[in-house]
Amino acid sequence: MDKDVSNYSVIGRIGEGAHGLVFKAKHLPTGREVALKKILIKNLEDGIPVNVMREIKALQLLRCKYVIKLYEMFPRGMSLVLVLEYMRSGLWDMLHHNQAALTTPVVKSYAQMLLKGTRYMHAHYVMHRDLKPANLLINHEGILKIADLGLARLYWPDGGRPYSHQVATRWYRAPELLYGARFYNEKVDMWAVGCIIAEMILKKPLFAGESDIEQLAIVLQHLGTPTEETWPGHAQLPDFHKITFPESSPTPWSELIPTVEADAVHLIKCCLYYDADKRISAKQALLHQWFQTRPLPASLADMPKPTSSAKIKYP
Repeated sequence: MDKDVSNYSVIGRIGEGAHGLVFKAKHLPTGREVALKKILIKNLEDGIPVNVMREIKALQLLRCKYVIKLYEMFPRGMSLVLVLEYMRSGLWDMLHHNQAALTTPVVKSYAQMLLKGTRYMHAHYVMHRDLKPANLLINHEGILKIADLGLARLYWPDGGRPYSHQVATRWYRAPELLYGARFYNEKVDMWAVGCIIAEMILKKPLFAGESDIEQLAIVLQHLGTPTEETWPGHAQLPDFHKITFPESSPTPWSELIPTVEADAVHLIKCCLYYDADKRISAKQALLHQWFQTRPLPASLADMPKPTSSAKIKYP
């Protein structure tokens, strides 16, 4: 695309992101529908916000069918305009603004797309750090794509580099982050994946705390009090001794995720181990038995086709 705003005709406003407004537009030379994310630079001396720069760098690195595409960017007055793929809906809307529950084949297909995008990111040593239904957008073909890479960071497999623990939206935040861990890896994304798959099945969040402390309490209440055997080293995490919780035994998975086939429960469980080293990888998860048993994942032709972007929140 040519880096010229005159090549775009704005059709309407989609919504508001964290750093500015988002508009639906048409690229006049090709007729392609796009989303224009207009980011206001409040102070030129401060430059572009760091989260925006991280998102741009991550999107330039990641070229995958299941990660939202950045076509180009250009300055516009006191703003920076990102030209992104136009997405008609999002997983949050499909789950919470749609009366009909998602069928098992559709859930499996969305889960596969999420895992394929996650596998690609992790293969390029990028951890997203904020996977959640609101950041998973769906295009006119029914393809789910990972968006909002503002918190994405490169990681090294051998670790050794500290990161902020103030990442990930609370309901999808791995327990090591809730306990203030500064050294962690891409397995925080896999915890979020497990929560998202469970939410697609239940049509409600698996762990929904109103505060960080309540979030941790709910996780411990359902999965049981961690031990040195189930979570080696957890007592050395920075915030472990700041608060104590009553001892609890794990809730049976048949109660936590009722009326669901055993293979689905097993995959979710493999994502939700306390010990991050034991959590399944995205590559391994794509080979899980759940995707091989009937009903099989829906084909693209059978996926729901979103018709409106009125409630989409481009991050």
